[in-house]
Amino acid sequence: MHTHLFKILGLSGLTLGLMAAAGAARADQAAPPSFTAEPCCQLCPAAHDASNYTTRYQQNFTTLIQAEGDWLFRTREDLRTEFDTTPAGYKRLQELQRAFKRKGIDLVVVYQPTRGMVDRNKLFAADKAGFDYDKAMKNYQAMLGRFSKMGYWVPDLSPLTNENEAHDFYFRGDQHWTPYGAERTAKVVAETVKKIPGFSDIPKREFETHKIGRMGKTGTLHNMAGQLCGTSYAIQYMDQFATEPKGEAGDGDLFGDSGNPQITLVGTSHSGKNYNFSGFLQQYIGADVLNVAFPGGGLEGSMIEYLASDEFKNNPPKIIIWEFSPLYRLDQESIWRQMFALLDEGCDDKQVVLSGEATVKPGGTTEVLVNGKNGIKDIRNSANRVDIQFEDTSVKTLKARLWYMNGRHEDLKLEKPETTDTNGRFAFDLREDEDWASQQLLAVEIEGPEAGSEPQKVKAQVCRRNALPGSAQHTAQAGQ
Repeated sequence: MHTHLFKILGLSGLTLGLMAAAGAARADQAAPPSFTAEPCCQLCPAAHDASNYTTRYQQNFTTLIQAEGDWLFRTREDLRTEFDTTPAGYKRLQELQRAFKRKGIDLVVVYQPTRGMVDRNKLFAADKAGFDYDKAMKNYQAMLGRFSKMGYWVPDLSPLTNENEAHDFYFRGDQHWTPYGAERTAKVVAETVKKIPGFSDIPKREFETHKIGRMGKTGTLHNMAGQLCGTSYAIQYMDQFATEPKGEAGDGDLFGDSGNPQITLVGTSHSGKNYNFSGFLQQYIGADVLNVAFPGGGLEGSMIEYLASDEFKNNPPKIIIWEFSPLYRLDQESIWRQMFALLDEGCDDKQVVLSGEATVKPGGTTEVLVNGKNGIKDIRNSANRVDIQFEDTSVKTLKARLWYMNGRHEDLKLEKPETTDTNGRFAFDLREDEDWASQQLLAVEIEGPEAGSEPQKVKAQVCRRNALPGSAQHTAQAGQ
């Protein structure tokens, strides 16, 4: 409206000035600065060449493909259609279930659906057409069935692949689920846990979850694309949550009157604090859950450390929830040898047949055990294990060479995660796959730390081990 019209209406100059100023203010409020974010980049040709993924870590991302917006996928892992392991892997899985069951512990396997299955609609048309979702789903459900047949409790997470939710299940440029994906998974897992007969005896407790802020995620897939292509992607922000006992906020008592938790969560970095998976489990299960998972632990890291802990020895749970993804091979014999040794408490309270102490010097190998100094002993692989303790509990790697009476040897490398405090203990059953069961142990050598490091004091034992329960019985096989 022009000024001369205001004069016709008889408005004073002061009023006109105030109205003009107010109008200008409203105009400023109505049109704030506008910002938009466009997708960063398209992958460079180097990202499509599998030969450029050279390190062990990089090979977890073979090979990246671009999808809608900032979404990236890994063709080998995210778009896999096979879910399986070897006969040796199934045998060990069956033995593990029976070993825990003998201790009165039920195992719940949380076997994650892949990013490709859950977020296939983010793929470009050509890649989506090339991904056989129906085959992937059929084989994924078959694997769940094989876990179940072996006696594991197995939540069926396949319905989560057909959700149409406002919040992403997985991050756009990272292999981890978002807190919303963790929550949706926890709801399904909780329903399975409640079906376990022993659950009725576990003390119940109400929990509630609150939004505590926002988390920024720099995705691992985005980082890998940056290494290969020199690009960078925007941080993805996501709501972050925390769970606490209902009506007990800030009381400082982690487990209150319920005593020691009788449910334990072990798993990968998906079970870490950032995603609040353990908190959501507590909310939907209605009971305390001890979370011993940590980032960087992979398939076995948190399980091995937990089995070696005083917590497990003195307060074993009734239920263990074991979360992992199809990324991990289930037939890694060195992992199983450690799990079974620690589940049987290593050489604690066992008949020791050989023992020794030594100072392992840097830059070389040191013999710590020899069979024959006090007469030749029967140390057959199928009946014995080794238990090694470094005085320095921060030692994360054991490199050992095991010699046998016939001149044969095994080189063994065991590594603990760098992302958590560990105990410097390495316990493992002697090798018995293929034709190793009848081998007779002669000596154990340990490789020292790098040159320039301090010498390491170590104690080592060989002891008799308890037989695995039902090891000769039927084991699940692919397709059965």
